Amino acid sequence: MVRSNHEQSYRARALKLLPWICAHCGREFDCKKLSQLIIHHKDHNHHNNPPDSSNWELLCVYCHDNEHQPDQVGPGLDDSPLNCESERPFTPFARHANLPKRNTAA
Repeated sequence: MVRSNHEQSYRARALKLLPWICAHCGREFDCKKLSQLIIHHKDHNHHNNPPDSSNWELLCVYCHDNEHQPDQVGPGLDDSPLNCESERPFTPFARHANLPKRNTAA
């Protein structure tokens, strides 16, 4: 991915100011996986880059995609605004908690 100098500048600032954790799902990142962490503009205005990082949040690529494609969450969901808000923050691995646990005592 090619980034502009401006984007590199606010990305570097955001990575210095904010913890390397997805603001939606809570996934933590280390240096090796930082490319999967995206600087998201809360107001969707890419020119609004205050020095205190108040318009930014760090999102993993999955949560960032979900943030920009809320109408493609999945089949069978009620699309009413009230129901969509109750589903926030998006947690991409939440349904894995209901899967059967692997038996490791063999």
